[in-house]
Amino acid sequence: MAEEFTDEELTLPSCKYEYLDHTADVQLHAWGDSLKEAYEQCGIAMFGYMTELDSVEIRQSAEIEATGHDLESLLFHFLDELLFLFSCEPFLICSKVTITEFLTEGEEMRIRCKCYGEEFTIGKHPQGTEVKAITYSAMQIVKDTQKNKFEVFVIIDI
Repeated sequence: MAEEFTDEELTLPSCKYEYLDHTADVQLHAWGDSLKEAYEQCGIAMFGYMTELDSVEIRQSAEIEATGHDLESLLFHFLDELLFLFSCEPFLICSKVTITEFLTEGEEMRIRCKCYGEEFTIGKHPQGTEVKAITYSAMQIVKDTQKNKFEVFVIIDI
């Protein structure tokens, strides 16, 4: 039975990410008006590197949870959970991720996230580059207090 989605769930966010060259890998650069939005955009950027996101329809959803002891480990585990979601059968490719809980205070930081997309299908979804792993290498989380903007930089192993 197909899932039913609200108009809000079907509305895709604007693109606030880019890909930066890095020797043998790629660096995801994402930003937002909040740290939560920057994390969401980074997750979408990773899926966008795997396929053209405009080919991904919202037909199903999944929920993930990630924890960390600081903002960097939280980002790492969040992206790692998204990558795991894609790596399991059936391969879920997401065109939207919505963080529903974003706890960044205390000893254990936590993210709960709802992911929207569909099963990856060769022929329907152009094959991009396989993401092998998330890395801590050169990971940065930047808050620009003057512009009230947050940026994240993450190198993914391809």
